Amino acid sequence: MPHAPYFMPCRIRPVRKTLDTSSTLLDALAVMFPESSRTTLRQMLQHGRIRVNGEVESDAKRDLYRADVIDVGAKVAANNLPPELVIEHEDEDIIVVVKANGLLTVPTEREREMTAKAYLNAHLKEEGGGRIHVVHRLDRETSGVLVFAKNFEAREALKGQFAAHSADRTYVAIIEGALKPPAGTFRSNLLERPDFRMVSVPAHPDAKLAVTHYRTVKSNGRYSMLEITLETGRKNQIRAHLSEAGHPVVGDQLYGSTVNPLGRLGLHAKLLGFTHPSTGKRMTFEVPIPRSFRDILKP
Repeated sequence: MPHAPYFMPCRIRPVRKTLDTSSTLLDALAVMFPESSRTTLRQMLQHGRIRVNGEVESDAKRDLYRADVIDVGAKVAANNLPPELVIEHEDEDIIVVVKANGLLTVPTEREREMTAKAYLNAHLKEEGGGRIHVVHRLDRETSGVLVFAKNFEAREALKGQFAAHSADRTYVAIIEGALKPPAGTFRSNLLERPDFRMVSVPAHPDAKLAVTHYRTVKSNGRYSMLEITLETGRKNQIRAHLSEAGHPVVGDQLYGSTVNPLGRLGLHAKLLGFTHPSTGKRMTFEVPIPRSFRDILKP
C-alpha cells in the first residue's frame, strides 16, 4: 500500500451536509461555502479534505445525488493523518475514527508504520504525548468506525462493555445471492484453523460462542445488502457465518467468494455506540455507507 498524502491545514471549518438535490461535487461545495473561490475548493479536494459517503473524493466533476453525504475537513485538524483515517471525536480519554478499507487497525510483522494505531500515536505525539490503547479492531479490508482509548483506565472500561455485549455495533454487508429467511440469527462456536480461517464447530475447548443478527435491507437476487448487528465480537465472525450460510461477503476470497464487484471486501462498520468511560454519557457514532454499496443494488 503506497504512503498516502498527508492532510493539510484547512481554513474552512469542518462541516457535514446531506444533499437534497442532484449536483456535481464542486457545485455542491460552492453552495456550502459561497465565500470561497473555486480555486480554494479545488485545493481542498486535492488535499484530501473532502469525503463523499465516507470515502475520500478528489474529482470536482463527480455527480452527486439526493441523500449523498459530503464531509469537509476533519473533526480534529491534524497534519499527520492520511485521508484513510479521519477523527470523528477526541477527548482526554478516547478517540473515535473512521477507517478506510485497506488500512490496518494495528501493526503486523510485515507492516509497522501505515496502520491506524501508528498514525494515531503520531497524532498524540504531536499534541504533546500519550499513546493509543486498542479496544477493538476492524479487518484490513473492512471500513468504518472504531474507538481507541488514550489511557489504561478508559481501555479497560471500554473493553468491559464489549465483553458484556453492551456496546452497539452495526455493519452493512454486501453478499452473494439472497438469504432465506431474509432476517435471522447465526449462533455457533467459532474456532480458528491453522490457516487463520474461522470455522463453526460442535464443541471445542478453544472455540468461542459467536452470535450474529442479520436483516436484509435490499436484494436484486444476485447481490443483497444486509444490516448486521453483533452480539459478540469474534474474529471474522460476520465473514465466517455468512460463508457457512452459503452467501459469502463479496470480495472475500478467504471465505469462498468468487466475485469482487466492489473491488474491495463488501463489509462496512456503520455504527458504534458505547458509554463514555469517564462521563457515563451514551455516545453513538454513525457513518455513511459507501456509495458503491448502494450502486451495486441499482436495477
